[in-house]
Order: sequence, then structure tokens, then C-alpha cells
Amino acid sequence: MSRGWFRKKDKKMTANPRLAHAPADHPPVKAAKIGLLVANLGTPDATDYWSMRRYLNEFLSDKRVIDFPAWKWQPLLQLIILSKRPFTSGKNYRSIWNNEANESPLMTITKQQVAKLRAAVAARYGAEVMVDFCMRYGNPSTESVVDRMVQAGCEKILFVPLYPQYAGATSATANDQFFRALMKQKRQPAVRIAPEYFDRPSYIEALAASVERVYATLPRRPDVLVASYHGMPKRYLMEGDPYHCQCQKTSRLLRERLGWEKGDIDTTFQSVFGREEWLKPYTVEHVAELAKAGKKNIAVISPAFSADCIETLEEINGEIREAFEHAGGESFTYIPCLNDDDLHIAALMDLVGDNLAGWIG
Repeated sequence: MSRGWFRKKDKKMTANPRLAHAPADHPPVKAAKIGLLVANLGTPDATDYWSMRRYLNEFLSDKRVIDFPAWKWQPLLQLIILSKRPFTSGKNYRSIWNNEANESPLMTITKQQVAKLRAAVAARYGAEVMVDFCMRYGNPSTESVVDRMVQAGCEKILFVPLYPQYAGATSATANDQFFRALMKQKRQPAVRIAPEYFDRPSYIEALAASVERVYATLPRRPDVLVASYHGMPKRYLMEGDPYHCQCQKTSRLLRERLGWEKGDIDTTFQSVFGREEWLKPYTVEHVAELAKAGKKNIAVISPAFSADCIETLEEINGEIREAFEHAGGESFTYIPCLNDDDLHIAALMDLVGDNLAGWIG
């Protein structure tokens, strides 16, 4: 370890955060720490038109999300899409908004996750590791939290995108923003990026336990479990994005852990946007086909989301449920995301522990 990691043990440093050999006008030096920074997609600050427009503009202007040339995409986005979509998106968010805390469920749940992670990290590593979170879009911004960590003395940062499966439009863009934030720091910390965790046993165990817990409360077992993942253009798969393959493997490992037969879990994709072909089958169409085929009792789980959000609380429990019931479906059960479940926190700590190896015991 470098000498800096032992500053906190120096009694002189504790009393006066200045190096013993430094001149009197030397700026204070913080005791060295390790930062654990978890990142999620983001959320609008409020549901009004301008809050929604700012959020959607940042999200839909991301070249990782929409990779059309700016000259073609930006006029359409600014003049048409952002004139209308903030109204409909705001209405959707209002239907799930946490009015008591005046924030989206994603923000509420992320705070709960981080509180539990902070407690688990403190129990394992003590005060040497600082835990915080940021959002790729909206607040708290990645740049602001990276700056806060550096100012607090974090000379090493482990960055953990909260996406079980890797995708360019999620994991990669979160990493991009993290690197952009580092570019603005005079003294850059050493950094590590935690990889995707779609096939880690602890994550699969947490998923399986959530299914078993909900199934135990139902009067009869659903005919099929639909694993609905966020979609992406099929073109991205053909260009080398591993997301589709990792989703398929997550579903297979979940089925094997549950001890189920092939056909007991269907893998589908939701949240289609635009006219381009996306990964199929589309969840909204597939659940209707299940109902028409006589499978009137289904459950839906969302393994790609670490926390419940607009895509799960509004889209799955709204549009997708309605499509199933309209086609003759009778019983629709949504299995919540892992959120701040203890097994989920344990899985994240498993990931964190592996990626802090060599930095701290």
C-alpha cells in the first residue's frame, strides 16, 4: 500500500490534517479513503412538464441510447418528441410517484439500498470506505458525487453500475459518465469498474428466493413465469452487444435453480421505442398470446431492473397487465424487483467484496 493509506493512523494527522513536513500554508489533506459509488439510470426531479422535459432531453440525447446522427435525431427530438412526451411521461410518473417523499420510487428504493449497503460495508470494512450513489440522468449527478468523494479524500473508487446484465445503453453509458466526471478532477483517484453480475450465484439465488416467496402466497401456481427484460434494438445485438445473451442465461440459471422444466419460464422484452425492430418476443404481445393459448394464470418478473421503476410499476402493471387481461387472461401476478431485499444486498456485497480485493481486506 502507498504511504497515504496510513495517514488516518497518524495522530498528528488526526489532530491537524496537514502533512508534518508541509509548510503552514499547505492546503489540508484528507485522510485517505476508498469510495464505493453505485449508479442507477435516473429519475426526473418532479412530474411537471419542464422537469420531465429536462430529464427526457438528457436521456434521449445520449448517443448510447439513440445512436442516430444528431442532425437527423435532434430536430425530431426537440421539436416533436419533447413537445408531447413530457405530458404523457409526467402522467405516468404521477401514477406511481412517492408523494410523501416527493420523489420517484426509483429514488426512494435506491436510497434504501444504499442505506443497507452503507451499513453492511461499515460492518465489514469500518469507516475506511465511503458509500454513495449517483444517477446517469438527473440528480444526484455522477459528476457531483465523484467530486464529493474526491473532496472527502477518496483516492480509490469502485464504481458499480446497478445493471445485472451489461448493455451499451445502460452499463456503458454509466461508465462513460463516470469517466467524464474523472476528467474534471485535478487529482484523479485510482478506479475500478465492477462488471455485470447476471450469472453470479448470489444474484440468481436472490431472484429465485423472490419467486418462491411470492409463489408461496398464491392460491395456485401460475401457468408460466414471464421474465421481462428491458428491450433494445435488435441491431445492437448484431453489432456485438452481449445483453440479449446475458438475459437468456439469467433466465436459464433461474429456471435451473428453481428446478423447473423448459417452458416454465419465458424470456421477453419490453419498452419498445420507435419503428426499428427490437429484441423479441415483445412482452406486451407475448402475454396476450399466452392468454389466447389458454394460459390464463401468469406471473411476471423483471430481472434486468435492480429497483422498481416506471417500467415495472407503470408499464408492467399497466399496459402489459391490460394486454393480458384484454386477451382473456384471468390472474396476473407481478413479482417485485429485488429492491432492498436482504438477499439482494448480500449479492451486491458479494460483488463489492470481490472487486475491492487487493484494496482492502
